[in-house]
Amino acid sequence: MVAYQDFVAQSQSGDSEVRGQAAHLAAQAYLRHTGPADEHAALYAALIGFLDDPSVRVRGALAYGLLHAFEAPRPILLALLQDSEVIARAVVQYSPALIDADLIGLVRKANLVMLNAVALRGRISARVAAALIARGEPPVTLRIVSRLDVPVPTTLLSDLATGQGITDAPLRGALLGRSDLPAAARLVLVEAAVAALRATRIVKGAIAAPRLDRMLRDAMDSALTAIGETEAQIDAKPFAAELVATEKLSARVMLHAVVNGHVLFFADCLATLAETPREKVFTLLETGSRSSLNALLSRCGLGEGVRNLIARLVFLARAADLADDVIARHFVVTALTEELIVEHEGVIPPDLEDAFAYLSEQNVILARRAARGVMSSFAEDYAGDRVMPVLAADQRLALPAA
Repeated sequence: MVAYQDFVAQSQSGDSEVRGQAAHLAAQAYLRHTGPADEHAALYAALIGFLDDPSVRVRGALAYGLLHAFEAPRPILLALLQDSEVIARAVVQYSPALIDADLIGLVRKANLVMLNAVALRGRISARVAAALIARGEPPVTLRIVSRLDVPVPTTLLSDLATGQGITDAPLRGALLGRSDLPAAARLVLVEAAVAALRATRIVKGAIAAPRLDRMLRDAMDSALTAIGETEAQIDAKPFAAELVATEKLSARVMLHAVVNGHVLFFADCLATLAETPREKVFTLLETGSRSSLNALLSRCGLGEGVRNLIARLVFLARAADLADDVIARHFVVTALTEELIVEHEGVIPPDLEDAFAYLSEQNVILARRAARGVMSSFAEDYAGDRVMPVLAADQRLALPAA
């Protein structure tokens, strides 16, 4: 315990370290005070007096004593916000007593150091986050967007995605990491990421152009249908409606949705195109007859060849788990491809050429995925029991040198 006379002597000492100890003691005593009101008022007056101390060390000790307290007096905190940068930065970063109005007023005129201090606060509201982003400082914006605990208005996230996010890779990654990013904005960022990969020198140099085009097109289709499936699962506004409005929904996308087990998104696509309730579309996809499916697909505006192809795919998909089983996907795509070849005697009609090309691409992609690990598993199961067949010397082919 320190007697008041001793405290007064310390606060008037010529040694700034002693005055700093007195300032910190006064702050702690004020926050923990449970005595008479006049005593509390005297402590408050003492805190005010330390604001005029010429030593940064003393004012810093005062700030440190009040830094983490909800009950810290706001007039003193606001005065400390106008103090030297090292003190103001600590107060703005750690003090829970500051309210949004204090922070927003500060953000509008603060320098980059203070903006970063606000961005590091333990709790940031959507209003403060919007004010920070509005300053247009890339490091601060990235810090806010990267914090998943900070709510950011969805309209602001969309603006960032369609603006800075297209060319700023770190910001693009931070935006894609947020679950509250609107689906349309997410698709824009995925398209930007694909374009950036396509233009990257190391990627272009490592993969032949035709194969790179196929890989990126498949990745883009997968991302698009995955976004649509996620939106359909949370029963949000149908993402398919936005795709139709922007003319990004094609037969290829719908085929990709079925092949990859994104049934909810596929149902949303059909419901949007046919202007039919999604529940009715679900019923037709699960148990509808071939004629019922064709009628639904006809309402979607699809041609006869594409209608029959999608109907066949739906019937094949009913008996397979396409969402998780790569081998099942490969089987379904292979069966559908072979049916088309046999039915048309190897001459695919023009209206099915794009769909057939997609199925052929998927056949190769899914075959590679399904084959991974098969031989190693087979070798472990039959270790020592079987040997590789060896061709006779006269059966071997002589291949030209590469």
